[in-house]
Amino acid sequence: MREIVVISGKGGTGKTTVCAALAALASREGRNPVLCDLDVDVPDLHIIFDPHVQQEHPFVSGNTAVINENVCTQCGRCLELCQFGAVGQNGNGQFIIDALDCEGCGVCHKLCPTGAIEFPQRHCGTWYLSQTRFGSFVHAQLDPGQENSGRLVSLLKQQARQLAPTAEDSLILCDGSPGIGCPVISSLSGATLAVAVVEPTPSGRHDFERVADLCRHFRIPVSVIINKADLNNDEARAIEEYAVRQGYTLAGCLPFSPLVTEAMIRGEALTERDSPLASELEKIWGRICAAADKPARRANINSL
Repeated sequence: MREIVVISGKGGTGKTTVCAALAALASREGRNPVLCDLDVDVPDLHIIFDPHVQQEHPFVSGNTAVINENVCTQCGRCLELCQFGAVGQNGNGQFIIDALDCEGCGVCHKLCPTGAIEFPQRHCGTWYLSQTRFGSFVHAQLDPGQENSGRLVSLLKQQARQLAPTAEDSLILCDGSPGIGCPVISSLSGATLAVAVVEPTPSGRHDFERVADLCRHFRIPVSVIINKADLNNDEARAIEEYAVRQGYTLAGCLPFSPLVTEAMIRGEALTERDSPLASELEKIWGRICAAADKPARRANINSL
């Protein structure tokens, strides 16, 4: 089974646009890919995929303290204990807990002298199993104000693996989380290949170097796509030279093109219609598949 995760050092580099284009190509080749949106902070693959939801499940993570007014004696012990400023008083002088400020540490729940503080699980969002015109799709939507966590990303990947056929040539294609934090680490867990989409700017190069270092730490091969490469040829060349020095595969360069916006407005992947950009993406997809099928390359990295 191949797990290809499209990543970027930060958001807004074109990662999702590229991932959708690759998904369309994989589907057209009959690879029957399982698609997964791991960018759970700002999920947007569903805008292009137009999924038909088949299963809907709550995502529960952590706990939130809640005062049972029928048991509370208004002793104020919870106010003394809370280190996050989550406990306050309403106009009637009754103690209340702000759910948005509660960190779920459970100290007030454990030490309340009358046991008046309950500690129910926190509903953080919803995750879905869907069907799209490109294949099965696993995705999620966090509730407003809920923070992302690697736990939700791991759950989505687990579901994608359960949906994927057991054949060696089966494919999971993920739109990974941006950055280098906990969610992207979970995105990369077990990946066969990371595809880094990079912008040709100094900050884009810096972000790429950080996420590439992360992949190296976890011994995951990296292929690089330089997006909007023609907007800054010097930086594009610097990124390419860095990638070559580090032993990463350069999958290709994409020019700036109004076709990207036009495809987004239509709700289509870039590769659903013939165009010069679609042709270039098809070549890039071929190089990515070749890189993902190189067990020897992974073995070399593992020997570092």
